[in-house]
Amino acid sequence: MASPKLLLLSLLLLATFVVASLANLYQDIDITWGDGRAKILNNGDLLTLSLDKTSGSGFQSKNEYMFGKIDMQLKLVPGNSAGTVTAYYLSSQGPTHDEIDFEFLGNLSGDPYILHTNVFSQGKGNREQQFYLWFDPTADFHTYSILWNPQRIIFSVDGTPIREFKNSESIGVAYPKNQPMRIYSSLWNADDWATRGGLVKTDWSKSPFTASYRNFNANACVWSSGSSSCSSASPSSTSSNGGWYSQELDSTSQERMKWVQKNYMIYNYCTDTKRFPQGLPPECTAS
Repeated sequence: MASPKLLLLSLLLLATFVVASLANLYQDIDITWGDGRAKILNNGDLLTLSLDKTSGSGFQSKNEYMFGKIDMQLKLVPGNSAGTVTAYYLSSQGPTHDEIDFEFLGNLSGDPYILHTNVFSQGKGNREQQFYLWFDPTADFHTYSILWNPQRIIFSVDGTPIREFKNSESIGVAYPKNQPMRIYSSLWNADDWATRGGLVKTDWSKSPFTASYRNFNANACVWSSGSSSCSSASPSSTSSNGGWYSQELDSTSQERMKWVQKNYMIYNYCTDTKRFPQGLPPECTAS
């Protein structure tokens, strides 16, 4: 008969295997383009995207989702990343698509990345907010999260909310809620606009440029064959979703978001009166 210690060790090893298998990128991700420039490494624990003068690369999630909390750890292109864009976003397909964007705009060595966020609903975007980060996103992995439920979308970095887009259908603003979306990510050359409006070009002598990904987690309703994996009667009561389906920002989270927006936001469409001379979008002035 096995000793209790051996039995405990076996159970711990089994638990470790189960957790590791849940985070295996081979199971969750399809590499979609790049002709070998995208790679899944370390038995599915790490994914890298590379960009050279010939091509960038990209991947998408195997599953489509209809609401969820999506986390991914990224380590961005180090050094002189000017002209490059690392995009990580949820999107549906078609001319009236929905989309929830993180885009990381590269910069010259020593200058900060710009984190660009946007929300599209029924094909309409133009809801940009941009931020600097309060750390070097190339030195280590950091967690970038999208929480998307019927009431709100929350963008977070390392658990700190940086932006909230609320459902404002009651005042005529379309909200992403009817189209399932996949996760997509790509590393590509956008030196016609990415860095200082296109003034700084990509330095191809520094290529290949590489961004790294790990610890993908989708705590989400999977959409398949026209139906959701969540209970249609009461998704919020399903034990596995951790409460994200009805989650909102508590007072502490609201204060943390205000801190980020006060100290690190560098562009907000909701204050750009020159861009919207006929009046700011209605969600900007809603209380």
